[in-house]
Amino acid sequence: MTPSSRDPVRLRKRSVRIGGHDTSVSLEGAFWDALGAIARTRKISLNALVAAVDRDRRGNLSSALRLFVLESLGRRD
Repeated sequence: MTPSSRDPVRLRKRSVRIGGHDTSVSLEGAFWDALGAIARTRKISLNALVAAVDRDRRGNLSSALRLFVLESLGRRD
């Protein structure tokens, strides 16, 4: 069991590399778990997935990642 799956609502800060620069992103553990699963399914790294979301985002990166996960799970409003 990963730390984030033990507490899926706790914010976790992770460093990611986007466009050659390190940045930190804070997301709930459940979102990090989902992003990791999506990256594995697509056979890309988590950094590559985050960078792809970053390229297409409007607004803040954490929000864009949450919306990406929801869209990937088929939850669209």
